[in-house]
Amino acid sequence: MTEDFYDVLGVSRDASEEEIEEAYRDAVRKYHPDVSDAPDAEEKFKKAKKAKEVLTDDEQRQMYDQMGHEQFVEADKRGATGGGARGGAGGMGGMGGMGGGGFGDVQDIFDQFFGGGGGQSQNRPRQGQDLKTGLEIDLEEAYHGAEKQMDVRRPETCSDCDGQGHPPGTDSRTCPECNGQGQTTTVQQTPFGRMQSRQTCRRCEGEGTIYEETCSTCGGNGVVREDATLTVDIPAGIRDGQTLRMEREGAPGERGGPNGDLLVEISVAEHPDFEREGDDLYTTAGVSFPQVVFGDTIEIETLDGPVELDVPAGTQSGERFRLKGKGMPRLQRRGDGDLYVQIQVVTPESLGEEQREALEQFAEASDEDIDVDQSFFDKIRDSF
Repeated sequence: MTEDFYDVLGVSRDASEEEIEEAYRDAVRKYHPDVSDAPDAEEKFKKAKKAKEVLTDDEQRQMYDQMGHEQFVEADKRGATGGGARGGAGGMGGMGGMGGGGFGDVQDIFDQFFGGGGGQSQNRPRQGQDLKTGLEIDLEEAYHGAEKQMDVRRPETCSDCDGQGHPPGTDSRTCPECNGQGQTTTVQQTPFGRMQSRQTCRRCEGEGTIYEETCSTCGGNGVVREDATLTVDIPAGIRDGQTLRMEREGAPGERGGPNGDLLVEISVAEHPDFEREGDDLYTTAGVSFPQVVFGDTIEIETLDGPVELDVPAGTQSGERFRLKGKGMPRLQRRGDGDLYVQIQVVTPESLGEEQREALEQFAEASDEDIDVDQSFFDKIRDSF
């Protein structure tokens, strides 16, 4: 393990414990073997876990900063840093115990280093990891809310062995490594004196029992990857990039613990007629030259059906009007955003003889010097 612990988690050397914990949770979501199929995921997960264990312990972190990475790792192998008390093979530690969230109090410190019950938290039920996926919806679904079907591939408890890792009725025996305790005790000579530590038994992984047969379906892991179809409730007004949490739809818990959650990141597709900014919508409406000259009432399509908009006489092309409350619903708040309609004068591509004569008379009455070889509406178009 030659990579600096701060670099492993992607945090600065003055990062707070909260920032380190958050970076570790991000690493778990990316690299946990139950979540990632990447060939180096397990190794990256172990590195992140070790880095988190050291950097969230004040004493360990101080020693690490003083000694530097290489010397600390070498001392940790010899047990001189006290890292062996964290449990697990090679000092990598388990998900619980000291590495899982701190010592708690002075009694925990005593238990960890002097042979108390420190490692027992490894065998307690633990909630499964949160999983993350994405779901794309259209703007209409974001406006009205919707129920969406979503297919996900996720780790689930092996049904053949009920998550035990071995077939029912498999012969078992007491683990000779730990004598059924699930933990082994190590006495180490350190600069601070003789230190006794307990760690999860490598051979039985804390179970205290060894089974003669492994489940062929899950390979002894108790977990398999399965396809599942879930129904996601999309709330009206949700924005692009927001995340929905589906409780207990994540990875299975360990030792009878509850499942984790499934985090669904919502992506709202672009709409051909509307642009969204927050809870407001923006659109355009094409009108004719006479309509803006004399004024008119036009029909505007909204996500909730057509509405009428009064266009006053003398409206300029590009002018914008607000339809209050015709935008997106405000998520978890009362009311709706607004719809802004930008007026665009549409220039006809061809004119009848009467239309042409009428516009030429209009131009003459306005004292405009118009080249009749160039369409009047070409002139209008050029002016915009």
